[in-house]
Amino acid sequence: MAIIERPSDTVALAPSGAPAVATPGTSYGVFRRPVHTTGWKSWLFTIDHKKLGIMYGITSMVFFIIGGVEALLIRLQLAGPNGTVLNADQYNQMFTMHATTMVFLFVMPMAAAFANYMVPLQIGARDVAFPRINAFGYWAYLFGGLLLNSAWFLGGAADGGWFMYAPNSSVVFSPTNGVDFWGLGLQITGIASLTGAINLIVTVINMRAPGMSLMKMPIFTWMVMVVQFLLLFAMPVITVALFMLMFQRSFDATFFSVEAGADPLLWQHLFWIFGHPEVYIIVLPSFGIVSEILPVFSKKPLFGYPLIVFSGAAIGLVGWGVWAHHMFASGLGPISVAVFSVATMAIAIPTGVKIVNWTLTMWGGKIAFTVPMLYAVGVIVQFTIGGLSGVTHSVAPSDTQQTDTYYIVAHFHYVIFGGAVLGLFGGLYYWWPKIFGKMLNERLGKWNFWLTIVGMNLTFGPMHVIGIQGQPRRMYVWTENRAGEGFFNLGFWNLMATVGSFVLSLGVLLFLINIYVSHRKGTQPAPLDPWDARSLEWITSSPPKEHNFDRLPTVGHLDEFFHRKYEDRGEGERHDYHQVATAEEILAGEEANGDKHIHLPSPSYWPILLAFSLPVMGYGVIYNLYLLAGGALLALVSMYGWGMEPHTAPSDDYDPPTGTELEVAAHG
Repeated sequence: MAIIERPSDTVALAPSGAPAVATPGTSYGVFRRPVHTTGWKSWLFTIDHKKLGIMYGITSMVFFIIGGVEALLIRLQLAGPNGTVLNADQYNQMFTMHATTMVFLFVMPMAAAFANYMVPLQIGARDVAFPRINAFGYWAYLFGGLLLNSAWFLGGAADGGWFMYAPNSSVVFSPTNGVDFWGLGLQITGIASLTGAINLIVTVINMRAPGMSLMKMPIFTWMVMVVQFLLLFAMPVITVALFMLMFQRSFDATFFSVEAGADPLLWQHLFWIFGHPEVYIIVLPSFGIVSEILPVFSKKPLFGYPLIVFSGAAIGLVGWGVWAHHMFASGLGPISVAVFSVATMAIAIPTGVKIVNWTLTMWGGKIAFTVPMLYAVGVIVQFTIGGLSGVTHSVAPSDTQQTDTYYIVAHFHYVIFGGAVLGLFGGLYYWWPKIFGKMLNERLGKWNFWLTIVGMNLTFGPMHVIGIQGQPRRMYVWTENRAGEGFFNLGFWNLMATVGSFVLSLGVLLFLINIYVSHRKGTQPAPLDPWDARSLEWITSSPPKEHNFDRLPTVGHLDEFFHRKYEDRGEGERHDYHQVATAEEILAGEEANGDKHIHLPSPSYWPILLAFSLPVMGYGVIYNLYLLAGGALLALVSMYGWGMEPHTAPSDDYDPPTGTELEVAAHG
C-alpha cells in the first residue's frame, strides 16, 4: 500500500489500486485533514504548522512596515534642531510604539514564523506536538497586536516608552488609555509566546525522527529550543509586572506608588529580569539561521558544532544574571554594580565563541556569496560592532555617563537590527524556495542587502557620535545652540541618520518588490535543492506536503541530507566526498516507500474563538466590566468546545475500508 498526494487531500492505495480507507478502530489507511483544504477557510481554521508559520511571517512583516513608518517619523522630527513634524506628546507615543512594535510584534514573531515552519521539518516530524494550541498562539499574537495598535484610534497610543518606567506609567502622568492598551496587548501576545514555547519544547524533546539524538539536531533547532526555555521562564515575570501595572491603573492598587510606601524600582527589576533574556530571545534564532547558512555556502561542516550548541545554552543561562546593567544610574550600590558588571563582561565570552566558530567555518571554504551568505556575513560584522559597544556598558562609570544618550540607541540597534533582523532576512532568502517553491531574485536581493547595510550604518553609526556628544535620547527636540562644531556637529550627524533611515527603508522596499517580481506569472519553480543544503528539511518536496514526509526519515548523521547525497571515500582524517545521489532521487525513494498510516488532526475554529475572547476581555477592562464578563463567557464556551472536540476526524472524513481490506485486517 503506497501513499500518494492529491491536490485536496492525502489517501492510501489499497493493493487493488482503489482508494483505501480507514475507520476508527482499524489499522489501515491515511487520516487526513479533510475540510477546507483550499480557499480562505483553509487559512482561517488551519492547524498546519507550515501555514501558521507563513501567517506569522506575513503578519510580522506588516507590523515591521508599521514600525518602520514610526521610525521614519521619529527621524524626520530629529533631522534638524527644533523639529516641528511631531509635538512632544506625539513623539512620546511614536517612539514608545516603534520600539514595542519592532520587538514584540516583528522580531519575536518573525523568529516564531521560522520556528513554526522549520523546526518540525528539521527534526523529521509531521507537525508540532499540539497543533491546535499552535493555532491559538498565532491568533492570540494577532489579536494582541491589533488591540495594542487600536489605541491610535481610541484616544492615543502608549507614551511612557517601551520600558514603561514607574511612576511615568501611572494615571497621574499618563491619563489616557494608551498605557492600558499597551499592557493588555502585551499580556495577550505574551500568552501566545508562552503557549508556543511549551509547544516547541515538547515537539523537540518528543518528536525527533528515529536516530536523531540531541547532538544531531540542526543548530537552528537548538537555538530555538534555548529560546523557548528563556520564554518559558521570562514571560511569567513580565506577565506579573503587567498585571501589577493593570491593577494599579484600573483598580487603584499601589504596587509602584512612593506615597504608599512602595518602590518604583520594583517595576525596573521585574521589567529587566525579563528584558535582558529578551535580548537573547531576539538574537539566538538569528544565530541559528547564520549557523545553517554558513556551512552550506562555505561547502564545509560547521566548525565546532558542540561549542556552538553549548555557547548558545551558556548565553541563555548567563543572560539571566546581567539585567541590572540597565539600572546602573538608579543607585543600586557598589556591590550590585560590581556583580552585574562582571556578569556583563562574562556573557561576551560565549558570544565571542560563536563569532570565532563562524569565522573558522568560512576559513578555507569554497565560499559562494549568495544573498543568504551576504546576510550571514553581515550579521557577524554588524553584531560584533554592537557587541563591542555593549561591553563598554559593563564599565559602570562609562555606562552611567552614556545610559541616557544616543550612544545606547546606537548600541542596541546594532545588536537588534544587525544581529537579529539581518539574520531573519538571510533566513527568508535561504528558505524561501523551500517554503514557496520559488527563488527570490539574486540581483534584486543583493541590491536589497547593500542598501540595507549602508542604510543601517548610516542611520545608527552617527548615533555613537551624537551620543558621546551628549545628545539625550527620549527628547523630541534638540536645540541649535547644542549643535557642536566640526566633526562633532550634531546637525550634520542627525541629518545623516535621517538620510540613512530612508536608505534603509528603500532596502526593505526592494525586498517587497523582489517578492512581487519573483512570484509574478511565469516564474519558474525553484530546484528541489537549490543551495546543495545539508539538513533534513530539504529531504522533502518544495513546498512540503501537508504531512511533511511520506516516510519519517531515519537519521544516522548530523547533516543527514548531506550524507545521503555524498559518500566519504577518504582515508583517516582526510575527507573525499563524492556525490552518490541527487535530491530528486532521494525524494523519489522516500515517496516510493511511504508510511502506511499518517494521522493529521482536523482543522478547528475553537482556537480563533478562544483567542478572540482575549481582546474582548481587554476592552472590557478598559471600558466596561460587562464586556469583560462577555469575553470571559466566550473564553469558557471556547475552552469547553475545544475540550469536547474529537481528537480524530468525524466519521465522514474517512474513506470506509473495502471488504478486501477488512478481510486482510481480520486475518492479520
